[in-house]
Amino acid sequence: MTGALLSFTGMAIAGRELSAELNTFQILFFRSVISLFIISCILQHSGWAQIRTTKFSDHMIRNISHFGGQFGWFYGLAFIPLSQVFAIEFTLPIWTLCFAALLLNEKITPPRLIAIALGFTGMLVILQPGFNAVEPAAFAVLAGAVCYAFAYIKTKQLAHIDTPLCILFYMTVIQLPIGLIPALIDWKLPSITMLPWVLLVGVTALSAHYCITRAMQQADASIVVPMDFLRLPLITVIGFLLYGESIEWAVLFGALIMLSGNYINVRAEQRKTLK
Repeated sequence: MTGALLSFTGMAIAGRELSAELNTFQILFFRSVISLFIISCILQHSGWAQIRTTKFSDHMIRNISHFGGQFGWFYGLAFIPLSQVFAIEFTLPIWTLCFAALLLNEKITPPRLIAIALGFTGMLVILQPGFNAVEPAAFAVLAGAVCYAFAYIKTKQLAHIDTPLCILFYMTVIQLPIGLIPALIDWKLPSITMLPWVLLVGVTALSAHYCITRAMQQADASIVVPMDFLRLPLITVIGFLLYGESIEWAVLFGALIMLSGNYINVRAEQRKTLK
């Protein structure tokens, strides 16, 4: 999880730096290029046979949704404080629970209902609709979280059929042209000084997912999930030190409310598993 925390933080900083020269579509295109190169090198060693799939249409649906999630996240990085981006992203478990109930017929248990209620409450505390003008970028991040949640549900379905490397391979192959086509409208190559940030975006995108997967394999979700929320205070400090962003206590308080809901749900699921 330490690797995941560092990866998400590095990806956020790289995205903010790249936004000075590139638009969001261009950042996502170069991210896919770097990620595809890395995955291809791994497949060259482990074997290309594992990319065979009978569910290409599901991969397509998953990655269109996942691309929407990434677009909202990187778009938000360019316009609103880093801490707000991360805090709004933490609504993801709410939408995942909703999609799981609709698409996977999973039951909405009382702990899950509490998680959803506290999640919405935390989101309202962060956005403060009616008190402050809500930035369009905040809505983009929120829409991105919904897209991410749907992509997670499709990933869960595909994970029973295809290997993680297969899923990651089609993620980069499908999303690369999706990012390239709109990027060509105002095409720009990153300057020499931006190349390290391009490399960092591509590497951390893969390392973050890998580290979280490994953490879930090594420890209970009740340990992993609360550690993931350490991203918020960490990125708040980074935003303050590097970009002079003010510390919004409403953002921290709202995220704490969402964390409480998620933690209640995770603990309930853990007790159910032990039974």
